[in-house]
Amino acid sequence: MQTKTLIALEEYEALPEAENGVDYELSEGELIVLASPTLFHNWMRDEILIRFSIFLRQHPQIGRVTSETDFRLAADTVRRPDVAFIGAAKVASLDPHKRLDFAPDLAIEIASLHDDLPRKIRDYLAAGTRVWALYPEARIARIHKPGEAAAVRDGEAGDRLEDAELVPGFKLPLAEIFA
Repeated sequence: MQTKTLIALEEYEALPEAENGVDYELSEGELIVLASPTLFHNWMRDEILIRFSIFLRQHPQIGRVTSETDFRLAADTVRRPDVAFIGAAKVASLDPHKRLDFAPDLAIEIASLHDDLPRKIRDYLAAGTRVWALYPEARIARIHKPGEAAAVRDGEAGDRLEDAELVPGFKLPLAEIFA
């Protein structure tokens, strides 16, 4: 039986930043080494980030978007979503030069082989974060909101990702993202 090595948040924060291309997350004190994403994964992430960024430049009062940024979800959990949306209220009070000691309003994660996506989703939901989980192989997305059942969106059916309450007016056609 393999034992987990647990580290404190302070030890996590002292790790070298992306040294030799190695990125980490902290999950309930366990140091997780993130696998290098595929090119397709990065293309999807970048396409989502670009579309979100263009929309938010036109609507800066709504918030900001980032990718591959650490968010502290709990005292012993730090996640780095593929793409994250931060609402205007949080943007107004943050220092962009310091680590983020809060959860994003929306985390967008693209499923990959070496990813424990169900665990990440549980962590995000526990922190009050909404999640768009994309499954490229199945060409679907699952929309998760704290306290609600997940909703499925189908890229083949012309479905879009949107959240009128959180990001009014933003619509992301799945078929275009999965292309």
